[in-house]
Amino acid sequence: MLKSANNNSLQHPVANSSENTMNGYNRKVPPKRRYEMPKYAAPPKKKTCKERIPQPKNTVAMLNELRNGLIYKLESQTGPVHAPLFTISVEVDGQKYMGQGRSKKVARIEAAATALRSFIQFKDGAVLSPLKPSGNLDFTSDEHLENGIENVDNGKLVDYIQKTLMLTEKKPNLTSLEQSTLPLQMFCMSQNVSKSAITVDGQKKVPDKGPVMLLYELYNDVNFECINIDSAQNNCRFKMTVTINEKKFDGTGPSKKLAKNAAAKAALASLCNISYSPMVVPQKNVPLPIDDKSSSMELPQIHADAIGRLVLEKFMEVIKGQEAYSRRKVLAGIVMTENMNFFEAKVISVSTGTKCVSGEHMSVNGAVLNDSHAEIVSRRCLLKFLYAQLDLQCNQATAYQSIFVRNTDGQYPYKLKSGVHFHLYINTAPCGDARIFSPHENDTGVDKHPNRKARGQLRTKIESGEGTIPVKSSDGIQTWDGVLQGQRLLTMSCSDKIARWNIVGIQGSLLSSIIEPVYLHSIVLGSLLHPEHMYRAVCGRIEKSIQGLPPPYHLNKPRLALVTSAEPRNQAKAPNFGINWTIGDVELEVVNSLTGRTIGGQVSRITKQAFFDKYGFLMKNLPGILKRSVTTDYGQTKANVKDYQIAKIELFSAFKREDLGSWLKKPIEQDEFVLNE
Repeated sequence: MLKSANNNSLQHPVANSSENTMNGYNRKVPPKRRYEMPKYAAPPKKKTCKERIPQPKNTVAMLNELRNGLIYKLESQTGPVHAPLFTISVEVDGQKYMGQGRSKKVARIEAAATALRSFIQFKDGAVLSPLKPSGNLDFTSDEHLENGIENVDNGKLVDYIQKTLMLTEKKPNLTSLEQSTLPLQMFCMSQNVSKSAITVDGQKKVPDKGPVMLLYELYNDVNFECINIDSAQNNCRFKMTVTINEKKFDGTGPSKKLAKNAAAKAALASLCNISYSPMVVPQKNVPLPIDDKSSSMELPQIHADAIGRLVLEKFMEVIKGQEAYSRRKVLAGIVMTENMNFFEAKVISVSTGTKCVSGEHMSVNGAVLNDSHAEIVSRRCLLKFLYAQLDLQCNQATAYQSIFVRNTDGQYPYKLKSGVHFHLYINTAPCGDARIFSPHENDTGVDKHPNRKARGQLRTKIESGEGTIPVKSSDGIQTWDGVLQGQRLLTMSCSDKIARWNIVGIQGSLLSSIIEPVYLHSIVLGSLLHPEHMYRAVCGRIEKSIQGLPPPYHLNKPRLALVTSAEPRNQAKAPNFGINWTIGDVELEVVNSLTGRTIGGQVSRITKQAFFDKYGFLMKNLPGILKRSVTTDYGQTKANVKDYQIAKIELFSAFKREDLGSWLKKPIEQDEFVLNE
């Protein structure tokens, strides 16, 4: 029996195991089932990008196609917290349309539907009624608000409009009788962009939404693309392009986000006349305390961007082949337009530079450049251009090409043609009063301390260095021997010189004996535009004290603007050279800022000496000049231009009356040179 039992246990191990398992002894865990991968596993299939299915348009999209540039405004929010009722309005062609909904999106859709109904008329003359939302809204209900008496669904409304547009495109020459047979007749609707800027109480405002968000709300077909990354001068710059209705707009910035914002701003400015310029009062901020000057002094954003782009493109063009001198901290240029036509605008000058001549290199014959700051050099290049334009008047065959015409009814022989304007571009705020109090790009609010004594003070540049310091209370005279013995040669800041140009003009004292004063029409900055500080620096600080100017001299108030693609802050050390180029030049000129001469040691083409020689030529050959000979030295010749000197003295007196300091003059020995034989 035992043997038999043993044999049975050997023959039926599974049964024995089962019995042990049943009794709770020697329990064995059944082996786990393993999944074996095939020897050659097929790679996972890549998800193919399906063709994008066009989404049906809602009333907001349809209305934006018909009237671009519309702004939706939240009027009110009522009802309990758990069931709010939003009321949103939209203004179309001067008429406000309302919409309500349980969310802002629904309310916006209903407001657009109300506006669309106002444009639609059936052939029997019945008009869809405006939206009449229910006052008692159940937030648990799935039903939308009623669309009016006709109860036309929003989707059908959009569908009707699209069909009507398709029919009118296929049959553009329909008569009024044929048009009445259309499913709908639409009046006052067009595909033209409505260029209405955002205004509140008649004053232009900055939108409270970001430019990218606003652009997506106003347009359906918006595509951004990063097309370039520039890492020159240790400043990474991204370039974004936005395409809207086959139109492209560019924006640059130190990050893709900022470049995208800049491109969106450029598009909004061009298509809708919506500006994010600091010159426009932000909706959430207190209005600027400069009365209504901000609106009248603002240059249109599209013009500002055009000026900045033209100067930058010209700089890149003239620097080709001499990239070693492309290093810069400040870039400036002057653009000329006729009748504000920016499609045919001309870049007159381009320049760079940030330093002044060293005292040991002063010249007694006007052979050096004292101030090599970019905006000052650009203005001297403009003088060279003005002399060249007067040269054209010396020959009757070329006189018609000049921007000047004979002045038959004034004391000046010549004047600018009507409609000719000059625009100054600087990639940052000019040194001095305009820059010292606006160190941050976002610091565009109201000046909290406008009456501080430091505001508006005259300031001077430091010899062979950067930055400015306030002028001392002195008679404002520097001596030649004092500078040679080690006293620092001081030069008035760029902000102060621009303020001077807005009184006496940019043509200089010599040309003031030939032409009427020429003033800047606008100043465009690439960064650091603070409206209040900039306005005060260039004209505001003396507008109440200036008086007794001989006509046609007056206080000029140039329009101000900031480009959408702001210039980044350059942390690199400023080079000791600067470049200048004037229209008509074959190549640019490189000047050593510390010596005031070219890098080859030659006399620059825009020095006092060069202009005095040109002036002597004009006095001998220009028709209409009474006194032909120049018998005095440079300084005395300038002093003989009486009206200019009266205006200049009145400018200095205005600064003193405002307790802003005394204008610092260079040693008089610098101007005691005569014409070359």
